[in-house]
Amino acid sequence: MSTLYERLGGADGIAALVDDIVEAHLRNPVIKARYIPMSEDPERLAQGKKHLRDFLSAGSGGPEQYGGRNMLDTHRGMNIDAAEYMAAVDDIMGTLEAHGVDEQSRNEVLAITYSLKDEIVHV
Repeated sequence: MSTLYERLGGADGIAALVDDIVEAHLRNPVIKARYIPMSEDPERLAQGKKHLRDFLSAGSGGPEQYGGRNMLDTHRGMNIDAAEYMAAVDDIMGTLEAHGVDEQSRNEVLAITYSLKDEIVHV
């Protein structure tokens, strides 16, 4: 059986997913204000995408190592509420579906996403 990493398309597939997830966040009226400052700074945008690629790759069984902060530290003080969290999850799931990722893999990503909720939502 293939790993989630392989089912997401490996490094190239995950890179394409990350690009489209960030674009979806920038279009999403619920959360776009949080992403606009990053999108206006090319270096910050590239760093954010790299962290997300490495996080998704390492978390799905890939060889990449995630060197960023943990989820709790990353989101501390951001006061992310449940609606913002769900908007981000919806963007992720919609992007996976648009890329033709199978239902089992989408469900695995959803489970991972939900396992991180308590480290992200803080109001």
